[in-house]
Amino acid sequence: MVVLHRFPVFFALILLFSACTKKEFYGDASIHFAIQVDGDDVRYHLSDYQNVAGNRYKIDEVKFFISDVAFITHSGEKVKVATDDGIHYFDSNIPSTFDWNVKNLIEGQYDSITFVFGLLPEQNVTGYFVNPPENNMAWPDVLGGGYHYMQINGTWLAANDTVKMFNLHTGIGQIYDQGEITSFVPNFFTVSLPLNSFAIDREALSGLQLVMNVNEWFSNPNVFDLDEFGGSIMQNQAAQQLLRENGKSVFSVR
Repeated sequence: MVVLHRFPVFFALILLFSACTKKEFYGDASIHFAIQVDGDDVRYHLSDYQNVAGNRYKIDEVKFFISDVAFITHSGEKVKVATDDGIHYFDSNIPSTFDWNVKNLIEGQYDSITFVFGLLPEQNVTGYFVNPPENNMAWPDVLGGGYHYMQINGTWLAANDTVKMFNLHTGIGQIYDQGEITSFVPNFFTVSLPLNSFAIDREALSGLQLVMNVNEWFSNPNVFDLDEFGGSIMQNQAAQQLLRENGKSVFSVR
């Protein structure tokens, strides 16, 4: 009689089945957005600030999009945020936008967070947002369409002590030849920030604070002088490029 050694095969199948059906647990996280100037919370319309170019300025409002938000595990796995298509809109006039609760992140330890400042091309198309306040950020179709990535509006003390309005508005840039637009430039960029002992726990809401330092838009690695570029830059790709390069050091995690 031939004895078939079924038991090792049987237990191997059980182990394989257990591995294949390993249950993943999920938790939520809260991201709080703070707007500061060199460590102090912005006092809109009130405080005078000074950048490295020597411009004295006041901030009236700050608005921006971040998108393609993801948390990166220690092993390098990218866990994308699915909440709200991975897009968050911040508006200093709307307190409900100061906090963003993201759902169903895989439980575990994360080493960094990444996001796109602005919108990816597949999202940055006219009509993607049908309701305010997001659709109020529309970028003119003739200038490339889609939406503003950012609006920082305020005033600065220009030459001869003249108070002028500035609008740091970023979005799709344009290349001109003899006054005609020949091509468009997507000015979004990616930010990656380290996280210190940040974990998603299904038992408790995890939280972090994402801080924008407005003065960094004017200083690193390029000095951005309002007296040089003026108050409106939507059609100035050179100015847009400087802000794009400076933007990578604007954010920090607390």
